[in-house]
Amino acid sequence: MTLKTFAAAAMAVFTLAATAIPAAADTLADIKAAGEIKVAIDVSHPPYGMLDSSAKETGSDVETAKLLAEDLGVKLTIVPVSGANRVPYLQTNKADVVISSFSVTEERKKVIDYSRPYGLIPVVIAAPKAESIADPKGLDGKSVAVARGTTADIELTKSVKEAGAGANIVRYEDEATADTAVATGQQKIYAGALSSANALIENNPSLDMTVKYEMAAYPMAIGLRKNEPELKAYLDKWVGDNLQNGKLGGIYKTWFKQDLPAEFVK
Repeated sequence: MTLKTFAAAAMAVFTLAATAIPAAADTLADIKAAGEIKVAIDVSHPPYGMLDSSAKETGSDVETAKLLAEDLGVKLTIVPVSGANRVPYLQTNKADVVISSFSVTEERKKVIDYSRPYGLIPVVIAAPKAESIADPKGLDGKSVAVARGTTADIELTKSVKEAGAGANIVRYEDEATADTAVATGQQKIYAGALSSANALIENNPSLDMTVKYEMAAYPMAIGLRKNEPELKAYLDKWVGDNLQNGKLGGIYKTWFKQDLPAEFVK
C-alpha cells in the first residue's frame, strides 16, 4: 500500500469513527430559536396537572412549566401525556422536556437525563379503613389499582414480589382511570402518589378510605433527553435559582399544602 493510499484509508476510518459518535444536541438553542418550548404534562393527574372548569390546563406541573417558559422568554406549548408515555414522547422529540410528576428512578436514568430535583413524591397504598393492611404482605390475595408505568406501579410490583404476596395488580393507562376504577368500586385498594390518594379519599368519603403505608418517596425533576449538556446546565441552574428565590417552593406549597423539605433548597 502506498503512503497516499494508506493516508486515504486512515482518513476514511477516522471519518466513520467520528460519525459513529452521536453529536451533542442543542435543544436549548432550538427552543430559543423557535420561541417555543414543548412540555409534556399529564393533565389527568391532579393536583400536578388537570383541566379547570374552563378546560384550561392547571396544576403544579402547569405552573412550573409556565415559570420555565417565562424565564426562557418563550411560548409554552403543553403536550398531553400519560404516565406510561412520558419517556417515549421525550425520546421521539414530541416534547422538549417532561414536567409531569416525573420521579427520578434508576431505570429511567438509563435512557433519559434529569434536572436537579425540585420536589418530592411519596407513593402510598390506600384502602378502606376496615382493611388490615400494614405492609405488602397485607396485599396477598387482593386486587390493587395503579396507573401503568408510574413509580407507584414500580414500587408496588417490586414490593409484592419481594414479600411473596399474591396481589392482583390491575394496571390502568393513566391516573384518572385508576382513580375512577376505585371510586366506582372496581377495586378497593389504590396505589399512587400521596396527593392523588388524598384527593381520592377526600372526593369519595363514602369509600371510607385511608392511607395504609408509604411504599417510597421519590425526588421529582424535569426530564430531558440524554446528551443535552447546554439544556441540562440551564435547567439545573434554573431549578437552583427558583428554589432559592422561593418560586418553586411557593408552587409546591400552593398545591400540596406543605413546605418543600429543607434539603431541596440548599
